[in-house]
Amino acid sequence: MSSLTGMSTLPRSAATEHGVDPRAVLAFLDAVDTDPAVELHSLMVLRHGHVVAEGWWAPHTPDRARLLYSLSKSFTSTALAFALTEGLVDLDDTAVSYFPEFSDQIIDPRSRAITLRHLASMTSGHDRDMWGEAVERDREEPVRGFLLSPPDKAPGSVFAYSQPCTYTLAAIIQRRTGQRLSEYLRPRLLDPLGIGDVGWQCWPAGRELGFSGLFARTEDVAKLGQLYLQRGRWGKDELVPETYVEVATSPQISTPAMENPDWRQGYGYQFWMARHGYRGDGAFAQFCLVLPEQDAVVAMTGGTEATQTVLDHVWDHLLPGLGSASTDEAALAELEERLCALHLPARQTQPSPVRWEDWTAAPFPVTSARDPSSRTTIASVAVARADDRLEVTISERDNTMSFAVANGEWLVSEPRDVHGDVVPVAGSGGWLDEQTFLAEVIFLETPHRMDIVCSLPARTADASWLVTPLDGGRLQTLHRPR
Repeated sequence: MSSLTGMSTLPRSAATEHGVDPRAVLAFLDAVDTDPAVELHSLMVLRHGHVVAEGWWAPHTPDRARLLYSLSKSFTSTALAFALTEGLVDLDDTAVSYFPEFSDQIIDPRSRAITLRHLASMTSGHDRDMWGEAVERDREEPVRGFLLSPPDKAPGSVFAYSQPCTYTLAAIIQRRTGQRLSEYLRPRLLDPLGIGDVGWQCWPAGRELGFSGLFARTEDVAKLGQLYLQRGRWGKDELVPETYVEVATSPQISTPAMENPDWRQGYGYQFWMARHGYRGDGAFAQFCLVLPEQDAVVAMTGGTEATQTVLDHVWDHLLPGLGSASTDEAALAELEERLCALHLPARQTQPSPVRWEDWTAAPFPVTSARDPSSRTTIASVAVARADDRLEVTISERDNTMSFAVANGEWLVSEPRDVHGDVVPVAGSGGWLDEQTFLAEVIFLETPHRMDIVCSLPARTADASWLVTPLDGGRLQTLHRPR
């Protein structure tokens, strides 16, 4: 099993020592690896506070932080717990009371009635996600843009998964503490749990998003889940009040209109209820599943839109094995071997073309994407020989980055873009035939990977995401802020 260096890690044990059937974990791995709709990047299974199964689909590794998308919300909820305990905020305070400079402009009574309780439970009264409208009204201060948009119904009466609710909550905490969320959480949560460096995207500069944008490791996610499973206690210390854990992780509003069954179980304070337990949840299968009945936590990262399918596989295959009396040593050995061998396959290609000059004469303009919804911000692609390796350069309108690729396998590197920012990637590439070059690139600190196809004689390129980043996928947002 893997472990992280330089920070406190969770205890490790064999699955059978804590009543977890290794055959159930194997069945789950079989299910996700044979499901064409699913791509997982990491898995950690905890029972009784011990990691009993863990694996990363190479080239993903346990030491690398990655974008958690909306799983960030559960960390923001924890910051709210601390701010409440310290008397910095009150759930029944109105949002506008923390922004008195907007008070004369926020005249709609429903807008003025939105409280921190409504923000935490996604019950602002709006019937849709308001992020786009908030930013359109006021790009520099989305809180103002949000509060200027009158709710459709009375606050507290209707659920809508709306990013400005969490953003406004995060902005209030940061205003009251005088610190970024990650700074505020460092001595209260991150250090006590042994969580190392994290990063959090900001908007505007200096204000961390709260609703998304946190970069942390799978083990960090597992630790957050274990903290909540233990009702806010970590060792001998109560970090989060048990009363807050109880409210935050129980349904505060019903969610019957959601499409998928595990999203129809209700919503707490930045936690989703589930058919089993509750969860922190980020786009493309960034999951922190807390299962009190089984005394278990399952942390996962992935790169798939089939998130309900991932949960179905957990419930169908993994859950039945949490509480088993199995002592199957052969299955345990098979599981250990399987977890160490997890990987994302790279396409097999040819290492070089017959005529290099056809490929290195000039960049290939990106003119198409197989699926228009997966179109990237990449404007051109260049292929070059660099010493004994193959190098690909991708260029946006105002940014560019070069990285090495290997034939039929992943080559991990940490190139810098034009801003000097490190963008960790794994690249694989080569020729499918004399007129077709393929490069696959995994952005290792995100759920995202891209296929690039350069074609002759048209001399054009196609660049497509397997799952499109929610912000469109600019190079500047495809790495951890440092």
